[in-house]
Parts: sequence; structure tokens; C-alpha cells
Amino acid sequence: MNNFVQRTLSGAVYVALVVASILVHPIFFGVLFLVVSVLAAREYMSLRGAICFLRVASMKATALLFAMAWWVAFSEWDLSWLMPLLLALYVIIVGATLISELFRKAADPVKNWGDFLVSQVMIALPFALMNGVMMLSPWLLLALFVLIWLNDSGAYCVGSLLSKRKGGNHKMFPRVSPNKSWEGLIGGAVVAVAVGCLLTCFSWFNALPGLCGCRFVSPMLFSLIVVVFGTLGDLMESLLKRTIGVKDSGKFMPGHGGVLDRFDSILLATPAIVFFLWLLNL
Repeated sequence: MNNFVQRTLSGAVYVALVVASILVHPIFFGVLFLVVSVLAAREYMSLRGAICFLRVASMKATALLFAMAWWVAFSEWDLSWLMPLLLALYVIIVGATLISELFRKAADPVKNWGDFLVSQVMIALPFALMNGVMMLSPWLLLALFVLIWLNDSGAYCVGSLLSKRKGGNHKMFPRVSPNKSWEGLIGGAVVAVAVGCLLTCFSWFNALPGLCGCRFVSPMLFSLIVVVFGTLGDLMESLLKRTIGVKDSGKFMPGHGGVLDRFDSILLATPAIVFFLWLLNL
């Protein structure tokens, strides 16, 4: 199987699973993204060369944080006593992991602290926050993914086309990602905002309040936030891989790389969107 067919098939399965998990049932969403978030944390810790103890601690903490967020968002069972126990267990895992560096003779305990905390703040927390977007409206979460995908596609197409002109493209961060250009960013933003306006006509953004007397303003801001922070998330993951010296974060998806390669843009865009939604509902 050649690389193009492999990429197409695995990409189609990836898109189908994400869309189905969001639209079919919260339990499907919870199971899928619980697994994905744990795999992402494991992948990051493996990239950083963390020992088994730290990898397992990160995976456990990530699973707990996602489970708590899902429970708050979707559980219909009144088990109010369980949440304090889960929260206490999460705090214990985090605290014990950090304190353990006092007793282990690690060459660089501060690095271990940093790797573990980054796995929680930049991976576990964004995945957990997806539950909040999903709770407000599944269509908003689906729009987040769709706009990320279209922004990437639009940026690639526009950047590739304009690279053939005299003088080529103006590179954004050639040290981090040589192929990303300002022209591509603008092209991706235009595509994302246009699609955001189109999706508004199909009621995808009904959960957003109108601004300035126009129902298109909030979706346009939503789309721009996704473009800006999605691109920054992609660049940050590129910086991680370039620093470590690897091409892909893993081999989770044939032809596409690892979990972080597929969800890097979402990890920074999700917290930004959650903050935006919070501001809209003040």
C-alpha cells in the first residue's frame, strides 16, 4: 500500500471516528477521547525520555482529569460523593509524583517536574476542556475540529500555490517549521472564516450569543481564534519535535504520525475557545 492510499484511509478513519464520537453519544465521545488523551500524554512523556514511573503517573492523572470533566458535563447519576474522591486522588497522584523526586536520585529532577506538569497543563487539561465545549453544544466542538482541518488545508493549498511565484512565500518561523508562511496563514484564515459563516447558516453556532446585532460576528471571532491558536499549537508541537530531533511524534496513525501530530492544533485552540465562550456568557 503506497503512502498516499495509507494516509487517505487512516485520515478517513480518524475523521469518521471524531465526527461520530461527537454526534452519536457522549459515552462514545468520552471513551474515545479518554483513550486519545491518555495516549497523547504517554506519547509526550516518551518523547521526553521519561522513565516508566513518570509515564504511568502522567497517564493516570490524565485519565482522572478527563473522567472528572466528563462526569461533570454528562453524567446523569447523582454521585456527588464520588467527585471529591476523584479530585483527591488526582491531587494525590500529582503531589506524589512531584514529591517522589525528593527520594529518587534522578540526574535532573526539575526536568522531570517540568515534563510531568507540561503533560497535565498542555495535554490533559485541553482534552478535559473539550467536555465543556461538548456540553454547551456538540456542533460547537465539531466546528472546532472542522475549522482546524480546513485551516490546515487552506494554509497548505494557498502556501503551495503562492510559493511558485517570484520571491516565494514569507516564512513565519523557518527555524521551527520551514513550510509555514504568512501567506498560508492568511489563506487558511480566509477559508476558516468563510466556512464559519457558512456553518452559521446551518445553525452550528446557535449556542453562541449574537454580538453587535449580527449573528455572524461571534462565529467569525470563533473561527479567527481557532486559526490563530490552532496555528500556534501546531508550531509549538513542531518546536518540540525539532528540539528532540524527530520527524513525527509517534506512529499512531499510518502515514500521519502520532497522536500529538493529529491533535496539536486542538490542544491550544480548545482552551482559547473555552475562554472565549466564558467571555461571551459573562
